[in-house]
Amino acid sequence: MAGIVPGVVGVLGGGRMGAGIAHAFLLAGARVVVVERDSKSVQAAKDRIHRDLAASLERGAAGGSVDQWTGRLSLSVDCADFARAGLVVEAVPEVWDVKVAALQEVERHLQAGGWLATNTSSLSVEGLAGQLRRPERFCGLHFFNPVPASHLVEVVLARNTGQELADLAPRWVGELGKTPVVVNDAPGFASSRLGVAIALEAMRMVEEGVASAEDIDNAMKLGYKHPVGPLALSDMVGLDVRLGIAEYLERTLGPRFAPPRLMRDMVARGELGRKSGKGFFTYSPQADAG
Repeated sequence: MAGIVPGVVGVLGGGRMGAGIAHAFLLAGARVVVVERDSKSVQAAKDRIHRDLAASLERGAAGGSVDQWTGRLSLSVDCADFARAGLVVEAVPEVWDVKVAALQEVERHLQAGGWLATNTSSLSVEGLAGQLRRPERFCGLHFFNPVPASHLVEVVLARNTGQELADLAPRWVGELGKTPVVVNDAPGFASSRLGVAIALEAMRMVEEGVASAEDIDNAMKLGYKHPVGPLALSDMVGLDVRLGIAEYLERTLGPRFAPPRLMRDMVARGELGRKSGKGFFTYSPQADAG
């Protein structure tokens, strides 16, 4: 294929983020291999990618048919199918042990010249690299939800990331039609650290009765031109995910990132945001479809 994006790209994990990453590389012209844990998850990933592609075609972002684009997509339950991939992006849950096991499994099957990236939004890329045999071929590619509509990808470099990869990764992002922001590995990188700080303060304001969730979000949208308010964005990301990030930032950066009691209580009640139908706002069952 033309350009520098590898001809075959693997994605480990076909959830909302993984499906979006697969969609992005398909539109960039790559053949994409998605690996999930079981056949039910494979079908769910396939459905998500098909919906993303159909929406892109409807918007005029690409020509042809869904079937034409998915002719370059394959799905599997076996990481051995990554053997031909020039790049694999890991997109499994934000749990350290899960990430490490997943990355090590992928690395066992990756060709010697292949690149490996993690989509982590907060975990230490350098720490993850330290668990791998070839850390110089590993970096962070932090995509944003929803991937098809987002224009940003954080390229996260560890001290042991090789210079060749440091040069290539931002160019891959550009070929996806997105803008790379290059950051050195640090807790929360740039985007999660700032985004979580704003979201936690917004939650404290709700907790203290300063204003309603709707009015706080409107203040940020109308006064600061944020396209989405911090509370609606937290619902989109998932309050459980944001809680995990906040706890990690509290451990690494100190008490200013301590999660509010309101956030902990909402997660304990299963009020996780869009995916559960209720968070700071209420959503219809179809709100998170695709």
